[in-house]
Amino acid sequence: MRPIVVTFNTGTEPVTGSRRRRPNFFRRRPLDFLASLPAHGDLVKIKLGPVPFYALCAPDLVHQVLLDDRTFDKGGAIFELVRIVGGNGLATCPHADHRRQRRLLQPAFHRDRLPAYARVMSSEITAMLQNWTEGQKLDVLVTVNELTAGLATRTLFAADLDDATFAELRLCMHDVMTGMIRRMLLPWPLLNRLPTPGNRRFDQARRRLRQYVAQLTADYRHSGVDHGDLLSILLAVRDENGQGLTDAEIHDQVFTFYLGGSETTAPLLSGSLYLLGRNPDIRERLHNEVDTVLAGRIAEYDDLPYLDLTRRVLMETLRLYPPGWLFTRVTTKDVELAGHRLPAGSNVVYSPHIVQHRADLFPDPECYDPDRWHDDRPRLPRGVFTPFGSGARKCIGEVFALTEATLALASIVARWQLDPLPGAHARLAPRLSSTPRSLPMSLRERVSVLV
Repeated sequence: MRPIVVTFNTGTEPVTGSRRRRPNFFRRRPLDFLASLPAHGDLVKIKLGPVPFYALCAPDLVHQVLLDDRTFDKGGAIFELVRIVGGNGLATCPHADHRRQRRLLQPAFHRDRLPAYARVMSSEITAMLQNWTEGQKLDVLVTVNELTAGLATRTLFAADLDDATFAELRLCMHDVMTGMIRRMLLPWPLLNRLPTPGNRRFDQARRRLRQYVAQLTADYRHSGVDHGDLLSILLAVRDENGQGLTDAEIHDQVFTFYLGGSETTAPLLSGSLYLLGRNPDIRERLHNEVDTVLAGRIAEYDDLPYLDLTRRVLMETLRLYPPGWLFTRVTTKDVELAGHRLPAGSNVVYSPHIVQHRADLFPDPECYDPDRWHDDRPRLPRGVFTPFGSGARKCIGEVFALTEATLALASIVARWQLDPLPGAHARLAPRLSSTPRSLPMSLRERVSVLV
């Protein structure tokens, strides 16, 4: 199929069957714009100003691109901005560095490590729920972000950190993340070098974070103790030549893991709670499951096999609201895609939001239906469901993130019913990940029917 050229200059929207343009469509409603592209073809050429991008709208093309990471290497505006801030970690490094990094870091996410991580997760979830009260109104997005940030920090650094150090680490991470997102959204890079309060705060936080990670790395090296955390593993791994990670590489991986943990699990968990509030029939079924499995207690690692509906609720949230909303690749050589020749250096863009909202692949795609994910349903074609990517560059922390989200969701709904307040809506605000701007909800305490 010939790719359809959609001439799109920043601030305008092409209208099918008309030469009119509506202003600011991509900037106001980027996800709606992306979801409209399959109507134009399987491969759609978009021109954002002078720069052409080739958008993948068919699952077989998504699979082809993700499978061949040598030809379609990580690159483009999004990854370059993250690299400037976060360095050359596993999620952003080019193909040439990826195999070594992946082999070195794989032990950190081996299934044998998950029970220990799960104990930390259950502990942090318990601490969060102890602060909730009947009738309380809270912004679920903020609350869940605090939970996942704490979990990411505790699993990275399990040594006995005092409360002040732990709080400072979280603040540094928060300020670095906020500054990075701001840089991604600013169209004028020169503004990032001005001595504004935001830029100074970002630069100071980045320096403090490097100092903290360097000091913790030195302390861990000196003690020689395996604390069962990610930093201990990063210090222990060796490649085939007996070489470990440098301090700079350890910093980049720490930032990468924190970024992945906070920017994936938080929107997944908060989105699931919101959608359950909007679908009381599904929520009631989920209450029945957690009452049977947990009887009001906090979920633990051994409960995971019995929380099937919980898993399906999360999968459907990932389909409807994939946290990673836009990814770019750059061709390293001339290549044929959808029967067309793309020259080396071409920008290819894909979004799980495009394919996962296609009505021919997911009937009634805007309907929230966890039963789509029953094990007895037909297997989906490759490239259809890619919230964690695919191929060699598939997210190394997929099981970690789903474990965390499952334990947290089951524990929350076992004890509390969350109802959306006026103003809570699912309008996503794409930043580094796609999340709502806020999700105000009220709390009602539950009593398990089996207690």
